[in-house]
Amino acid sequence: MIDRDALKATLEKGMEGTDLFLVDLKISKDNNIVVEIDSDTAVDIDECIRLNRLVESEFDRDVEDYELEIGSAGLTSPLRVVRQYLKNVGNEVEVLTADGQKLKGVLKSADEEGFVLTTTKKEKPEGAKRPVMVETDLAFKYSEIKYTKYIIQF
Repeated sequence: MIDRDALKATLEKGMEGTDLFLVDLKISKDNNIVVEIDSDTAVDIDECIRLNRLVESEFDRDVEDYELEIGSAGLTSPLRVVRQYLKNVGNEVEVLTADGQKLKGVLKSADEEGFVLTTTKKEKPEGAKRPVMVETDLAFKYSEIKYTKYIIQF
């Protein structure tokens, strides 16, 4: 079986000097390897091919007998690492909290501990005739949520 730490080190070495970063690395019991990468700008197929060739040069397929898939994190995939949150600051996201509450809002900020979501909802102030839109900042720790997804708007 392929050594996960050695594979991760090889991938990170291949991403040095680029804006690519590792999102997920899965190795199944039968050596099926799935690598998910992302970028601060965009991931193109040439980068995936380059990383694939790097892994193949470091790990002999005849000895290790593995299957390798390297791809980019999809637009509909949940955010998994802090750098993805940082990349999406200012974008609209959907959050499902651990207690099952689904929220939509703008990702205001993120750090190693958690993130802040700005939501907008209608509220009727006391004595007012009509409701007004009110923005509220909600802070979350990563452990308090099930997922955060980027919202695609057309």
